[in-house]
Amino acid sequence: MNKKGKTNYIPRLKDYYIQQLRKSLMKQLGYKNIFQVPGIKKIVINVGVGEALNDPKIIELIQTDLAKITGQAPISTRAKRPISNFKIRKGMIIGLKVTLRGSRMYEFFDRFVNVTAPRIRDFRGFSRDSFDGRGSYNLGLTEQTIFPEIEYDKVKKVFGMDIAIVTSAKKDEDAIALLEGMGMPFTRKK
Repeated sequence: MNKKGKTNYIPRLKDYYIQQLRKSLMKQLGYKNIFQVPGIKKIVINVGVGEALNDPKIIELIQTDLAKITGQAPISTRAKRPISNFKIRKGMIIGLKVTLRGSRMYEFFDRFVNVTAPRIRDFRGFSRDSFDGRGSYNLGLTEQTIFPEIEYDKVKKVFGMDIAIVTSAKKDEDAIALLEGMGMPFTRKK
């Protein structure tokens, strides 16, 4: 423990990135300074709760499952303006989101890549086409039951989620090299 009472625990993936991956990416990408090498800034998990208009208890179910998956309590996102076609009024809860940074981010990424992704049905790797042009990667999952933290028998509501992995890379090629180096399986180039 340090002076503030916190442990000096460093996640396995963060230690690997600092000790080995950063140096190899510096050579591979041709950077002259170690601080130019891209890294993961944050991971944002977003869930839309459109069905909550009819049953507000659904939000609580999704909140507990999302907290189990990420290890952090989600915040609710609210409608900025009314949309009459969807019966949405201004200020209604329309989604939940969790932003992971630091050690929790590395732990989640490690569990997602090594434990959760292989549990996806007919999984052959993530698409290389889901980068946004600025080094961030976005993917969608159809159900939360692939996460080992969720007990399948106790699931009352199945929901999907969007996961955004935001990196400090300026180009998609650098972000691909970073995420592949951290173990993220991508589909092969055609």
